[in-house]
Amino acid sequence: MDTQRIAARLAALARAHAVPGAQLAVHHGGRTWTHEVGLPPDAAVPIGSITKTFTATVAMALVSDGDLELDAPLSDHLPGVADELTLRHLLSHTGGLPSNPEDVRTTSLRHHVRQALRELHPLHEPGAGFSYSNIGYDLVGHLIEVTTGMTWAEAVEAVLLRPLGIRARFTTGPDPEVVSGHAVNAGTGRAVPVAQSLAPVDAPAGALAASASDLVRLGRMLAGGTPHLVAPDDLALMREPVRHAEPFGMADGWGLGLALFQRDGVRWVGHDGTADGTSCHLRINPADGTAVALTTNGSTGFALWRELVGELADAGLPVADYDGLRGLSHPIAPPPDCTGRFRNGDVEYAVRAVDRERLALTVDGEPFADLSLFDGLVFAMRDSDTGDTNQTGRFLRDPDDGGIRWIQIGGRLARKHAATMH
Repeated sequence: MDTQRIAARLAALARAHAVPGAQLAVHHGGRTWTHEVGLPPDAAVPIGSITKTFTATVAMALVSDGDLELDAPLSDHLPGVADELTLRHLLSHTGGLPSNPEDVRTTSLRHHVRQALRELHPLHEPGAGFSYSNIGYDLVGHLIEVTTGMTWAEAVEAVLLRPLGIRARFTTGPDPEVVSGHAVNAGTGRAVPVAQSLAPVDAPAGALAASASDLVRLGRMLAGGTPHLVAPDDLALMREPVRHAEPFGMADGWGLGLALFQRDGVRWVGHDGTADGTSCHLRINPADGTAVALTTNGSTGFALWRELVGELADAGLPVADYDGLRGLSHPIAPPPDCTGRFRNGDVEYAVRAVDRERLALTVDGEPFADLSLFDGLVFAMRDSDTGDTNQTGRFLRDPDDGGIRWIQIGGRLARKHAATMH
């Protein structure tokens, strides 16, 4: 691994994408190497949804200790929750739950998840498909609280962070050690600090802040290293694909709290996370114990990461990442029933025809992307703001009547309104 080349390219990419600060940590061949641009080594960056992997690991530690069961009804611990819903469903985003309610009316995690389950309409039966869900992980956090008698923050610190030697830092309260994210204008290169806006009740889905070195500590443990907080068989389950967990647009598969990625026949696991003005990434190769983490405090950090993956491979570290554009080769005309309105919880996706070849997508009435359709009802998305075409989604048909019933974007499913079905 050519560390000098990696360091030089990280600095160049940070300048090119106007990212104020970045941390890169790599554990490979029994050694850990770090490099920073514009941030101290121990700076805590809001890691967004990588928090879910921490929450899942705490839950799996409780499974290993016999306090929880993956396939027992959640209603055994949480009265009022559907009997069909299990911890395995929540950790793998196969519970059929929407992403999250937009209107948070309580500061109690217990009241928050019960209100959401009462008011939000399921997307499908538990276990029948994949839809990325923040409220599902809030529910895991509530389950951890009921099981341990601690708050989620107390439990994640006691069960996981402290044994790993990671200082507990959160974005949902004042903490001067948490660095600011930045909204970056890619055209002008201007970076403006932004405040974190995550509601405290959504903490189990996205409230942690950490350094790249902290993430590598977690990654080494999830690869089977010390400390042994989760039993080996349960660790293996976290890294194995779950049936019907098809996170199209996000990853090649999903386990329990971990996304799955393939490269040259090698399976990597990990998670990506974005908070307000940050983009962070964790990749783990369980076969050889390699762990790679990047944290950035700029909204263009995702684009930096996508380029860095190629640079890492050229420098002798072939890290796996997801590329939904790979294999798109046969454009097709959009079928008429692609158009209409689709819902995921409180969010509405609307699709209309622009011409015979293109569709326009709005989210809650705001322009989001132009869609170009390919075989398999997969579409490439041209971002309405940036013009970038680096993400994909798809339409899904009802297996019973063949009509288009769902749209999947960023791993999230949205069900078509009955009034707009053809």
